[in-house]
Amino acid sequence: MENKEIISSLKLLAKLMELHEENPFKVKSVQNAVFNLDKFATPFNSLTQKEIENLPGVGKGIAAKIIELVQNNHLTELDDLINITPSGIIEILGIKGLGPKKVATIWQDLNIETVGELYYACNENRLIEAKGFGLKTQEEIKKKIEFMMAGTGWFHYASIEPIAYSILKSLETELIQLKKIATVIEIAGDFRRNCEVLDRLIYLINTNDVNKVYDFLTVFTIGFSELNIDENRFTFRDESGIIITLQPVQQANFPFTLLKETGSKVHVEEVLKLLPDSTKKIFETEEQVYLDAGLTYILPELRENTFEIEAAKNHKLPQLINNSDLLGTLHNHSTYSDGANTLSEMANACIQNGLQYFGICDHSKSAFYAKGMKEDLILAQHAEIEKLNLKLAPFKLFKGIESDILNDGSLDYSNEILSTFDFVVASVHSNLKMEEQKANARLKKAIENPFTTILGHPTGRLLLVREGYKIDHAYIIDCCAANNVIIELNANPLRLDMDWRWIHYAINKGVKISINPDAHKTSTLADMRYGVLVARKAGLTAEMCFNTLNVNEMDLYFRNRKRTMEIK
Repeated sequence: MENKEIISSLKLLAKLMELHEENPFKVKSVQNAVFNLDKFATPFNSLTQKEIENLPGVGKGIAAKIIELVQNNHLTELDDLINITPSGIIEILGIKGLGPKKVATIWQDLNIETVGELYYACNENRLIEAKGFGLKTQEEIKKKIEFMMAGTGWFHYASIEPIAYSILKSLETELIQLKKIATVIEIAGDFRRNCEVLDRLIYLINTNDVNKVYDFLTVFTIGFSELNIDENRFTFRDESGIIITLQPVQQANFPFTLLKETGSKVHVEEVLKLLPDSTKKIFETEEQVYLDAGLTYILPELRENTFEIEAAKNHKLPQLINNSDLLGTLHNHSTYSDGANTLSEMANACIQNGLQYFGICDHSKSAFYAKGMKEDLILAQHAEIEKLNLKLAPFKLFKGIESDILNDGSLDYSNEILSTFDFVVASVHSNLKMEEQKANARLKKAIENPFTTILGHPTGRLLLVREGYKIDHAYIIDCCAANNVIIELNANPLRLDMDWRWIHYAINKGVKISINPDAHKTSTLADMRYGVLVARKAGLTAEMCFNTLNVNEMDLYFRNRKRTMEIK
């Protein structure tokens, strides 16, 4: 084992010893040794134990550890600490600026065990409530995690969206407004299909002078890393880390090229099968390509080869939901739990956004790490809601709760407390490492609870950072259909859960989808649009979305549901 690896092992040992609150004097001795050894150039594997003992700040104990690392390529003491520490916590220890004491707070007080969960907690404004953290620290941690995530080469749609349009604006300014050598520039690929995560952006430049655009791009791309020029396609990685492709396209070929560069591979193959002479024909628009294939025009976001080809053949494509169809928002948080804004601030932000109602779903008491509400606080919140409803009418706040689904599938709180809410969003937040059978049983019991109105973020996934627990989607959707339970499409761009690929099945089973931002501050109420973007991929219509009901219809729905429970 080389010096660098030995020192790295000792650094981790010191961090884990401090994390697990071992003798501070022993921790300090390892830290001092690391500080001194970092400057030492002679290979440790060339020294005797006695020579290592005589090095500054080392001594017998540390020397023995070094010899063990040299001889065995591992350290038993370190192995033992690693075995009792979640791998995600060790990864968090690697984030610059997060020492063992802060990591201990994150792990033990906030119940966070992965970098992904930590990133989500930053987005939920949860870190500022913990000892030793503040808003500035929270933002710094968030930026460092984003930098780590960018290193993987994959990005959330929401994080890359401003970059995508900034590049588009820059290209349009240069090529269309200034040099007038292009007529239109389109972003194709995964971005045009509203994919929830993506690793590249593809720009097609519609021009009658490919050579001039080529010359411009030759200069434009100077200085970017990993630049590759292949058949007039300029591909490089920009400073954000995402791969960019710029492709000049002759105007006559633009519609057909745009179609081929937008759809999923299988979707494009299926369309081409219906166009045997496609290579010989010039199409004026994308619509004409689909028309010649005997299909109704298929919107870009639907081009995934799920149901759209068959529906287009039969001219039965759905009228997709739009952001303006959403009349209210359900599942949001306030300062009563881990939100950053008060009930009044959240409600007024909704009014300013033209919404008719706001559902508050602060965390239930089992979510102690998110300041889950105890029973007395619920009463106080309900009293405030009633006052605000008098003040803000006809706008309405609905009394909701995000009730934890406990390990056995029961809901947090007694039935007496649950009956005081207008609606209940039931969600899993703990014990996420479940086998599929356990997860199915747990969710089924929660769905069958008469107080459950909406099943919240059904798999608990965090895109790019944490896979959701495995469930049998069809089985869970069938359970919701049987119990008149709505399924949430959590619109937080880190979740987008349930997965859009199962929404079409839910629609066919008559299960409505509620697009909720899971907003923890006024600014993230707007995240509903990300839910709409992926819902459109699944063919969701306004009729099959729960929160397209107006305020009176929603109020009536909740009243009728509670009345039905009382009869039972």
